[in-house]
Amino acid sequence: MSKSIYLLLICVFCLSATSAAAAKFPANAAEFLATCRSATAETEKKLRLPKRLLNAISLTETGRWHETKREIIAWPWTVYSEGRGRYLPSKAAAIREVKMLKAKGVKNIDVGCMQVNLHWHPKAFSSLEDAFDPKINAAYAGDLLLKLRNESRSWNTAIAHYHSRTKKYNIPYRKKVHKLWQDERRRDTKIRMEKAREKYRARRAMLKARREEVLRKKALG
Repeated sequence: MSKSIYLLLICVFCLSATSAAAAKFPANAAEFLATCRSATAETEKKLRLPKRLLNAISLTETGRWHETKREIIAWPWTVYSEGRGRYLPSKAAAIREVKMLKAKGVKNIDVGCMQVNLHWHPKAFSSLEDAFDPKINAAYAGDLLLKLRNESRSWNTAIAHYHSRTKKYNIPYRKKVHKLWQDERRRDTKIRMEKAREKYRARRAMLKARREEVLRKKALG
């Protein structure tokens, strides 16, 4: 995007992050809690992006605290416009919300896991159906991030420029993404370590069972 486009998006992104932190999950949230994570992971693998980076950006854009899970989760049916975020219960509801906004003449609308702006990215999606397809939404954001990285030769700069080219705005954003990215990588490490411990415990239990079987057979003569 051009510098002017980034400048115009500054306030939208800042307010979006604030609203996302405060909003509640819809009643049917369980069905979609892993939707954005799955979509960003697929894009990261396909485009060879640093693992969990796109997910961290998604969490920055639409992430909210899930009290039961005790973690921040991005919501795929998010619509941001007119200074507030809307966390809809379904894709159909999100599409209806955007159509309603457009009917009112509203143009500045952010959508989906990655909060892609429909006004400044008019060719990003062929339809609202695609705009709210988590995989397509994440793929567009991933392509954009990769272009920014190739332009600057720096992931740090790419993260910042995904939000804005103005330092006083993009530095706080970059720091927030890095914090979430670090948290996500720690989460992955914790899961890997727990799996390794489970595998170790299972192997020890198996060896113990074998030893006991050998001793039992010896005892029986």
